[in-house]
Amino acid sequence: MITKKQVRVGSRDSKLAVVQAEIIMAAIARQHPEIELTLVPMKTTGDMILDRRLDEIGGKGLFVKELDRALRESRIDISVHSLKDMPMEVPDDLPLLAFSQRENPFDAWVLPAGAERFDTKKPIGSSSPRRCLQIEKLHPGSRVESVRGNLQTRLAKLDDGEYGALILACAGLQRLGLAGRIARTFSADEIIPAAGQGTLCVQGRAGEDYSYLDAVDCPQSRIESLAERAFVAWLDGGCSSPIAAYAQVSEGKVLIRGMYFDEETKQCRTGKISGEAGQAQTLAQQLAEELQGGKNA
Repeated sequence: MITKKQVRVGSRDSKLAVVQAEIIMAAIARQHPEIELTLVPMKTTGDMILDRRLDEIGGKGLFVKELDRALRESRIDISVHSLKDMPMEVPDDLPLLAFSQRENPFDAWVLPAGAERFDTKKPIGSSSPRRCLQIEKLHPGSRVESVRGNLQTRLAKLDDGEYGALILACAGLQRLGLAGRIARTFSADEIIPAAGQGTLCVQGRAGEDYSYLDAVDCPQSRIESLAERAFVAWLDGGCSSPIAAYAQVSEGKVLIRGMYFDEETKQCRTGKISGEAGQAQTLAQQLAEELQGGKNA
């Protein structure tokens, strides 16, 4: 009897994280039936502290450190993450190995169940400084308040009347079968997405054979993802910095949009840059440098 290769897949234990891990597992299983996949969900610190914004309690690393530890201790073989939740600094011993084909990367405007319009007397719910900064331009004078918790918890708070609207990622809603809650989708010219939004990434241990991840890795997503992360990394941006980046690859060319908020001057600068897709990371860094230097590119 042939023994199948065993691969343990780590993820956060939220419903969305589990669905995302299952998407990756299904892609591997289709191309590699010789592999037996087991899901290993676990709770992270970021999932347990819900009364404060991420930038107040340690940033995006709170969603990955337990999974990183499990990888290092060989309790799991790979971990699956929303790329937008990954810190910019990734340990050399735990590289990002694959980037999935991108789901809808844009942000969604979500109203209470049954509502047809935004109740301006209530706040807009968002815990993302990036979203807050950009929504204030579209809805000047509106009150924006933090909302934490998994997606279902946020929607429950919205439907219970705590908020007049929420801003959420389209990808998460679609993956959970909740696309019907999207009242409208913001274009990249209205709200530039977070770096990596809509893309799943797979992390593993350096030096091991992960050839089976050919079933997951999307070359276009890889170029776009690394360009967006290069933009944010150049600006040393983390969870607390209102920074956004969105790259689009088409026919060998790349268009990169970026947003930078200068904490000292309180100026928000946006810009675009385009060129050869093979130079995407260099172009992203160039755009970041220009915006940081005071130019609207």
